[in-house]
Amino acid sequence: MAVRHQLIKRPPEAVWAVLEDASRYSDWVVGTSSSRRKSGDWPKTGAALEYTVRLGPWTAEGETVVRLYDPPGRLELEAKSGALGTARIAIEVRPWGDETLVVVDEHPLRGPGGLLHNTAIDALLQVRHRAMLRRLADVVEGDAP
Repeated sequence: MAVRHQLIKRPPEAVWAVLEDASRYSDWVVGTSSSRRKSGDWPKTGAALEYTVRLGPWTAEGETVVRLYDPPGRLELEAKSGALGTARIAIEVRPWGDETLVVVDEHPLRGPGGLLHNTAIDALLQVRHRAMLRRLADVVEGDAP
């Protein structure tokens, strides 16, 4: 199970300000080099954004759709990565005193990722989540007044 958490030294409203800004998606999501709105009112349920992944000379496009928008507690996304398939990414935002505990739970849904899902894949997701949550904390805490 690929569940990871991060304590962010800012209140939940500051975390939500970053999560609700589609243009900042690539600032905290590991692997994305840019993001832009595709449809709907991000991050309302059904809204989508497109993102670009760059690895050296290789680039790929993907799409993320909001499946659940329930502030101030939950945001659930479905990331669509073309031939790699799709994944469910649940982000839970919990008040923790004057700070915020963010919990990410990701599971492959469709395609090869879903078919080949195992503990090795979860281990790779854990590494990615550690970096992603650190980046989210850096973005949110960097926005401090």
